[in-house]
Amino acid sequence: MKTALVTGVGGQLGRALLATRPDGWNCVPLNRAALDLSDPDGIARIVDFHQPDLVLNAAAYTAVDRAETEPELAHAINAEAPAAFARALAGSAGRLVQVSTDFVFDGQSGESYRPADPRNPQSVYGASKAAGENAAGSDAIIVRTSWVHAASGGNFVRTMLRFMRERGELGVVADQIGSPTWATGLAQTLWGLAAKDQPGIYHHRDAGVASWYDFAFAIAEEAFAIGLIARVPAIVPIATADYPTPARRPSFSVLDVSATRALLGDCHVHWRTNLKSMLIEEKALG
Repeated sequence: MKTALVTGVGGQLGRALLATRPDGWNCVPLNRAALDLSDPDGIARIVDFHQPDLVLNAAAYTAVDRAETEPELAHAINAEAPAAFARALAGSAGRLVQVSTDFVFDGQSGESYRPADPRNPQSVYGASKAAGENAAGSDAIIVRTSWVHAASGGNFVRTMLRFMRERGELGVVADQIGSPTWATGLAQTLWGLAAKDQPGIYHHRDAGVASWYDFAFAIAEEAFAIGLIARVPAIVPIATADYPTPARRPSFSVLDVSATRALLGDCHVHWRTNLKSMLIEEKALG
């Protein structure tokens, strides 16, 4: 039986990793109470105690806008923690799987970003995650993803469901393009890459592309179809300039996942299909 440390088990990806654990793996779930990721000595102690075969670092500082005023904390969790894991695993057979983000890119490309494309983060959050990739090192498996959602937890889908119940009209940004990602599919890919045990940078997202407006419209249609909302509100496309935020978002952040899919030899499920699955789970949770 192999041992995997799984951080961030209070979050949507951490829960998905535990739920999709393959046979032959024993997971040590680590939430904030069990491990403070801003404490490198604590990371060293827990790795030394468990001697894991794998560390799935699903925890992160993800408050994109708040990071603009908390850069030190964002860097401590998103960059110094993977550095501490890498140091603690050095010389052992343990592998670090570090989850990263589309925010490491500047959004100026007209083509899907490949793993080797130059990074140019435009926010504190993106810069901290890029630093985390560097800190994880060449022995790590680094997986970039985008627009993650799951039943329960905090994400765009659940925020939209709440607004759709409360409001008759929503304005949603239509000039930021990316790809939604269901946490369950991402977790399965992380486990799959861990089994391949080939260090490097990989991308994962659901098939297809969308704007936030497209995503919101699909959420309304699918949620109404299964009775999660009583009516479909008016959804109005707006520009990024109409909804200013402290952190700059990439206007185009579609990730090229062809190398990941070829390595794993699996199917690439469309984001709308996975959205339906997520909403069915959300309804089951009440």
